[in-house]
Amino acid sequence: MATFKFNVQDTIFSTARTDEGPPSPQVASIRAYFTPLLLEATLCILAIATLMVWSTPAEAHVKWFTSFDIATPARPFSETLASPWFWLAVAIAVPLFAMTAVVERTVIGTRILMLMDSVSEPLWNRADDFVRAITAAFFVAIFVIGGVYLTPDLPTPSEWVSWSQLAIAAGLFSRRTMWLSAIGVLGLWIAALHQYQIFHLLDYVVLGVGVAGYLVLFSVSESRWHKQRFNVLRWAIAVTLMRSSFEKFAYPEWFQPLAQQKPFLTFGMPIDVFLPMAGVVEFTLGLGLLWTPLIRRSSAIALIVIFSAAVVPFGRLDLVGHSLIIMMLVIATVDPTRDTQVAPAFKRAIVGVPAGFVAALAILAPTYWSLHMALYGH
Repeated sequence: MATFKFNVQDTIFSTARTDEGPPSPQVASIRAYFTPLLLEATLCILAIATLMVWSTPAEAHVKWFTSFDIATPARPFSETLASPWFWLAVAIAVPLFAMTAVVERTVIGTRILMLMDSVSEPLWNRADDFVRAITAAFFVAIFVIGGVYLTPDLPTPSEWVSWSQLAIAAGLFSRRTMWLSAIGVLGLWIAALHQYQIFHLLDYVVLGVGVAGYLVLFSVSESRWHKQRFNVLRWAIAVTLMRSSFEKFAYPEWFQPLAQQKPFLTFGMPIDVFLPMAGVVEFTLGLGLLWTPLIRRSSAIALIVIFSAAVVPFGRLDLVGHSLIIMMLVIATVDPTRDTQVAPAFKRAIVGVPAGFVAALAILAPTYWSLHMALYGH
């Protein structure tokens, strides 16, 4: 790593010295280095801040706090595509995404990643312990709450479910029993699937398939798949977030009661203005978790702030329900991996950002509406 030494007084006070002639070559060199650094770092921070401001209130899981009927007809996606607010959000979010990709390709992006590495290294060294502790705490919490499979909108009268959750938490204390906990998590997801159908349970891929996949891969430490355990969590949460963003397009009426009770959630915007924009931001940040390292970590940081901020108006229920998601976002933030396993050249290219956004939307949106039509006839 290069080491930079300079005179602090020359750097800080040189702009005030108008009577001493032109700055020294050393000071000029420092200015030339730090001016673009500050500019691009500021742009990166503004990009993240803009995304956070737009989407914070919409990240509380609406089905936990209001009545809903999953079988009601979903609004056609064509109505969303006809909204100017949707396209305004795309016109802002995608260029910000691309701007971060530009920064990542520079020496400034490299230094930002190195700074992130140095700050997050202590937690990354204990990442598996962190995941196991948060996962165990989550299952103990829902055991205490009782009467749910995995989340508040998946209620069940079966007492065995709660005791299974306690057993899952206990199994996380040893590598030898973690695969049993994985079976338990997947079993709860499948039991909920039998009662609530696939369309609803796809909202919780991250809780079922994602967590179970991590536990299995952690257990098989001698396998080459062991290194993929954190990628399983990241892909599960990314797909979950991108899919859940479509609720804001398909069922805006679900958000109406919350918007009436807590008008500050939409910053005073009409619901038909706020939701398309919030949906675009959520989808973009979810896609960012699958992109290159700086975009992945920036998206994860923004989402951590968003989900944490949602706890303020919605309380402990929201904290418990989203604890696993926040845990996975923390892992995505501290992961120092530089490899981009899927289409690395495409993701590094600037044109890959809008192309990737369009491709992801073109793949996931039709499957959302087509599956709903196949299951419920709407």
